[in-house]
Amino acid sequence: MSIERTIDLEVAIIGAGFGGLGAAILLRQHGIDEFMVFDKAAGVGGTWWVNRYPGCACDVPSHLYSFSFAPNPEWTRRYAPRTEIQAYLAGLVEQFELHKHLCLNTEIIRTAWDDEERRWHLTDATGRQWRARVLVPALGGLSRPAWPDIPGLESFSGQLVHSQQWDEHVEVAGRRVAVIGTGASAVQLIPHVARQAKRLDIYQRTPNWILPRPDRAIGPRRRALYRRLPWLQKLVRFGIWAISEMRVPAFLWNNHLAAGHRWLANRHRRRQVHDPETHEKLKPDYDIGCKRVLLAGDFYPVFNEKHVELVCDGIARIEPDAIVDTTGQRREIDTLILATGFKATDPVGEGLILGRGSQDLATTWQSGPEAYKGTAVCGFPNLFMLLGPNTALGHNSVVMMIESQLRYLLAALDHMRNNDIETLEVRADAQQEWNDLLARRLEGSVWTSGGCRSWYLHPETGRNSTLWPGFTLGFRRKLRRFDTENYRTSGRRSATAV
Repeated sequence: MSIERTIDLEVAIIGAGFGGLGAAILLRQHGIDEFMVFDKAAGVGGTWWVNRYPGCACDVPSHLYSFSFAPNPEWTRRYAPRTEIQAYLAGLVEQFELHKHLCLNTEIIRTAWDDEERRWHLTDATGRQWRARVLVPALGGLSRPAWPDIPGLESFSGQLVHSQQWDEHVEVAGRRVAVIGTGASAVQLIPHVARQAKRLDIYQRTPNWILPRPDRAIGPRRRALYRRLPWLQKLVRFGIWAISEMRVPAFLWNNHLAAGHRWLANRHRRRQVHDPETHEKLKPDYDIGCKRVLLAGDFYPVFNEKHVELVCDGIARIEPDAIVDTTGQRREIDTLILATGFKATDPVGEGLILGRGSQDLATTWQSGPEAYKGTAVCGFPNLFMLLGPNTALGHNSVVMMIESQLRYLLAALDHMRNNDIETLEVRADAQQEWNDLLARRLEGSVWTSGGCRSWYLHPETGRNSTLWPGFTLGFRRKLRRFDTENYRTSGRRSATAV
């Protein structure tokens, strides 16, 4: 029996979404060619490959939801559907000739730091192995679906699907359907399900603030104009970014500054929901921005349909053919859709990333993810994650955050190469100081004191380990240079502390 040799790499990237592909592009442009991008999916796109539920689209305007170094003049809508975003990312593979660096259909199940070799060892589900100097987890915070802990869920005998694992064979036409959840995925898929289902029960725990979705087509003439005049598209992008940044003060300092958005959301709901009782059930009782603000133009009208029922009572149990709520009412169903979100505060599975002394990152993060600048973690040398803790946004495009982290990564690699350094590990005191700063900034913000429970917060500690409390420009400034003074380093011949 032949044993495959371990393949050596300079950089190993896990995840072929925005983060992973962005890293691949800039590494190539930086003259680094010995790297691979691993993904368990059959294609690139990350969340935009996996999520295939009907209506799946982005709630960030298209011109801003793309790399500044790879603009796309071909967006056909202001808010791009999933298929166009995935096609954009697939196009980057062609444009930047990344094929030889992709290792798709490859699930990395274990990465472990070897202190003697000063290398990361990667193992996939088939037992193949790689060795890399630097590890770049680009997993994203929305990669692990959250399944609800409801008694009897495993006993359901009908069709059961989580929105993140949508199956094209799911049947809703002419069937009795239940959707659990009314968050971002739910408001997109529910209108499509309602048009086909015989009966639709929608189980809501907490209503959301929903603004009108100002979507519109981008016609061929405008697309041609963007192709001829790239600076015009850059100007549009800048305008969208600037307007989005103006939301930060209302979220971070004083929610009264969001009075205009609150008025618009209330008017939107009043105009679209006809029944007063249903209207009240859909009205949030917490500050706008405390949970993710949603955009939708066709969600509220669903509740005007006679075959649709909004259920706000809790779920007591699930039976093989029904859901029983806490009042004892039993509703029979054929198909159950879970739109229950992701494990945003538990983004790394147990045993996936083992650092110095075999410490498991999942265990280290048991009380909530914590990193330095959302990128480096003490005890995990030569690891630079993308979209790590406190890098998500409630107001703007995370692609801006990814680009800041990519520049930081390249600066770190340059520092290692130019100074003959084998390992970089963030200092524990620097990481603690960074997270103390985050805690001070988050104190009093709408996300911690807005009167709601959201996926931004760790379920046990209540700490916001998800969002960046500030402007994207501020994050970019924080990562504008590689701050060697906050890292411990070791060279090829001797170890030194910087």
